[in-house]
Amino acid sequence: MYKYKIFNNIAQEGIDILNENNILIDELEPDALFLRSHILKNSDFNKSLKCIGRAGAGTNNIPVDFATNNGIVVFNTPGANSNAVKELVICGMILASRGIIQGNTYTKSLSNETSESINTSIESQKKNFKGNELKGKTLGIIGLGAIGSLLARTAEVMGMKIIGYDPHISIDSAWRLPKDVQKADSLEDLLSNSDYTSLHIPLNKQTKNLICSKTISSCKDGLKLINLSRGGIVNNDDVIEGLKNNKLSKFVTDFPTLELIERASTKNDVILLPHIGASTQEAEINCAEMAAEQISNFLKNGIINNSVNFPTIRLSRSTKYRLVVINLNEPGMIGMITDEIGALNINIADMTHKTRDKIGISLIDLETEPNNLLINNIQNLENVISIRVCKQ
Repeated sequence: MYKYKIFNNIAQEGIDILNENNILIDELEPDALFLRSHILKNSDFNKSLKCIGRAGAGTNNIPVDFATNNGIVVFNTPGANSNAVKELVICGMILASRGIIQGNTYTKSLSNETSESINTSIESQKKNFKGNELKGKTLGIIGLGAIGSLLARTAEVMGMKIIGYDPHISIDSAWRLPKDVQKADSLEDLLSNSDYTSLHIPLNKQTKNLICSKTISSCKDGLKLINLSRGGIVNNDDVIEGLKNNKLSKFVTDFPTLELIERASTKNDVILLPHIGASTQEAEINCAEMAAEQISNFLKNGIINNSVNFPTIRLSRSTKYRLVVINLNEPGMIGMITDEIGALNINIADMTHKTRDKIGISLIDLETEPNNLLINNIQNLENVISIRVCKQ
């Protein structure tokens, strides 16, 4: 029986999946941690921990390198919140183009007027809230994964022209793109030809401060920038400067800072949201269910899908007894492991081995139940991080 510990509020649908798989809650010695935005510390890693399920795409709140070094799989849920984020991007573009927020503020200020004068006031002032339509405008999308490709399809249906930039696009994502999406040769190429630009990339060493004074200088004058990905991708000071010199006309972001709040309190060119890109009931359920399925499949069968630090590995069960061996990716590991199994006259029914960077993992189905001697012998091999038995 496996155990899990929850951080944050996780949708009940995800918890139900764990319970249905006989994975029960335990605060002290869990096999899995289940979280959303909780910031994990190294001290949160207990000795029996085997995996971490993040109900969301970003894993900046998890010490992934520490997890990898300790043989702990980190899962995320790419695509589970795609529609929620996509819809908010569309909303952000409309808010940046029409005087909706200002018009709402103005209308609420009419509470002291008479019923007769309200219509007169509205008709005389509505010209101040005139905006522009999205149809016919060009949307630049940086990052064409699950969210970016979905956004491209929706924006095209709305009559927008699409430019995409993603030097690391997967084949699956490429297949999801509308055929008329124009490929940008560079980030500067995209920015110089876009009326709107939306960011859909992870935050890492390569993308930190990707949008800065240098890249902003390449923007088409009056660009409307939308960032619902991660705050650190954008240098906010440089964006504010870009707004001041009219290189940018609007900035919509899900990651407020004091500097942005100060700007928004005096100007209408910054629209701030309280990190609600994935905050829909549907997205929270989708993320929780996907993470719970991944946790369950790994704990019960060693199967890995959507891990940020381990290779994808799958093997249909052929026997009751499965070894899950995690090791450093060094030459000769498969031979050493199978030699130990053969030395005890145990037959292998099926197996697979996958590697990613410095980590390797083997799923080995045995025809007979492994004894403690075999487990200890493999565990004591050089470069083996962990071994466990998944028994049906």
